[in-house]
Amino acid sequence: MSTTVQDTRLGTRAAAVAVTALFAINGGLVGGFGGTLPAMRNRLDVGPQGVSALLFCFAGAAVLSMQIGGRLADKAGARLVSLVTAPTLAAGMLILAFARSLPVAIIGVIVGGLGNGAMDVAMNALGVQVEKARPRPIMSFFHAFFSVGNLAGAGVVVLMSQLLGRTGAAVVLPSLITVVVFAMASYATVLRIVPQAATVEHVKDGVRIKIPPLAWLLSAMAFSFGLAEGTAVDWSSIHVTDVAGIDPAQGALGLVAVAGFMVIIRLCGDRAVAAFGRRNVVRFGGLVALAGYVVVVTLEPLPVLLAGWALVGLGVGMIAPQVYAVAGHSGGGRMLAIVVTFGYAAFLIGPGVIGGLVSWVGVQHAMILPLVLSGVIVALARVLPAHELDRSGE
Repeated sequence: MSTTVQDTRLGTRAAAVAVTALFAINGGLVGGFGGTLPAMRNRLDVGPQGVSALLFCFAGAAVLSMQIGGRLADKAGARLVSLVTAPTLAAGMLILAFARSLPVAIIGVIVGGLGNGAMDVAMNALGVQVEKARPRPIMSFFHAFFSVGNLAGAGVVVLMSQLLGRTGAAVVLPSLITVVVFAMASYATVLRIVPQAATVEHVKDGVRIKIPPLAWLLSAMAFSFGLAEGTAVDWSSIHVTDVAGIDPAQGALGLVAVAGFMVIIRLCGDRAVAAFGRRNVVRFGGLVALAGYVVVVTLEPLPVLLAGWALVGLGVGMIAPQVYAVAGHSGGGRMLAIVVTFGYAAFLIGPGVIGGLVSWVGVQHAMILPLVLSGVIVALARVLPAHELDRSGE
């Protein structure tokens, strides 16, 4: 296939729909997994250590497969990796759905993690190539639908518990099966329109091309926004509950504020990138997140705290799609895998670090760490291209 024909196919609306669906499928499966964790804990009759084991195995398998998936995406094309790993992630969730013991559940999350990590890198690499073939940026839109899928997957758990009148362990099987069925039905629908992406060479004139220094600066940004975002997702509800002194059931409003504004900004983010460039969008996002964290560190009334967490969601929601896009444009799947790994690891490890700080200085003062890292994002934003047409590496 010639480059011109390939770029034309990547730039079609069908290609954009297919990649959007891949992001939504991934988000839905991961959201379903996260939504069933409390019920899974009861079903397997395990404590915090058992839940930690599941999360650690899922994350460890994902980080490993990210490195493999990035290189395979460059060598064989991101389409193939995306299409193979989506069913692998679904298979892991099915194993988890039927698991009645911790060892079986661990097998499920390892299979799911292997699928998720490689799929994450491959669908981002595919998204970068689709964006490259289009006249306007689209990465924020793709990430918005990951967030939509994430919320939908978790929402299925709530819906199934209401429809079936079930709570606790009994909701795991029907919820995960429902999520997997919907995900695979979507997968089957878009299977034929997922575009064939180009391969990326890592050898020139017989010499292996080195990973550019930009990769490590982008990785530092990814670590910073990963921890800031992970803290917001995992600690906003507890923070609101403890600082505002409200009923725990109302504390979820903190997470609603974060997640809702992340979706909103990601749906609008591509227009902002086209108008102001990635550097300015990321710098502004870092400043907004920093302002949000200043609010949640210093103030206590519930409405103000919710506004602060909304600012955090609005700010961090702008950043990941742009940093990942620059990584993909600059170095293909291999470089993207490195940057995504730092962001993913920080997203998972960060809340645990915050937990240690909470026990030491309290939940409000613990938010100073993501506040500082939001400032790091602002400082590092200068390494991003000033204008959309200045895509790194092109």
